[in-house]
Amino acid sequence: MKPAFWARRAHKWFALIIGVQALLWTIGGLYMTVMSIDFIHGDHLNHVAAPPLAKANNLIDPAVIAATYPAMTGYRLKRLLDEPVYEVQHAAGVELVDAATGRSLGPIDEEKARRLALATYQGNAPLVSLQLLETAPQEVGTRPVPIWQARFDDSGSTALYFSPETGNLLATRHTYWRAFDFLWMLHIMDYEDRSDVNNTLLRIASTLGLLFMLSGVWLLVYSFRRRSAT
Repeated sequence: MKPAFWARRAHKWFALIIGVQALLWTIGGLYMTVMSIDFIHGDHLNHVAAPPLAKANNLIDPAVIAATYPAMTGYRLKRLLDEPVYEVQHAAGVELVDAATGRSLGPIDEEKARRLALATYQGNAPLVSLQLLETAPQEVGTRPVPIWQARFDDSGSTALYFSPETGNLLATRHTYWRAFDFLWMLHIMDYEDRSDVNNTLLRIASTLGLLFMLSGVWLLVYSFRRRSAT
């Protein structure tokens, strides 16, 4: 049989096999280019920036903190609910220390987590749930646990996630981010972790897509040559 016959047949089968995935690639790519990444990250929903701490003479000297925590590997002075605290890194983990008294503040409890959530959230919806999760949900699967989850009753079902060790905001999730994450999963064809862009399934689909395009190019060139010959 003529090469054109086999090229048409291969092109048809490649189209049947890879067509749906190619459509998903296009839809996902369009969404990712149209939506601002800052919006997807939820920068409009949280407020983590704060004015720098004013110079104060009543703060504990870091040397005193170092003496209290001999295994200290580093520290930073920061604001937590408008109070200056030291975030001390040491061999056993991270600990918050009151910068004015040197007292250990311990992990963030429910009352502080609630205050953090309400101070961070930039919206008008009420806080509907606050949980200390021992297992991270899919949308923050790579974040360490336990983790505080604060959910708000807004149109985007916003969820803020905080570290109980440091009080830091770890993630902001909302409907548009979840749609982005779902399309990203379809885009890279990693249906479990949604992070592996070198998986075998994606390689196979990409190869088939390339063969589909090459067979189409061959048929296009062949059709022009055939017309020229006639």
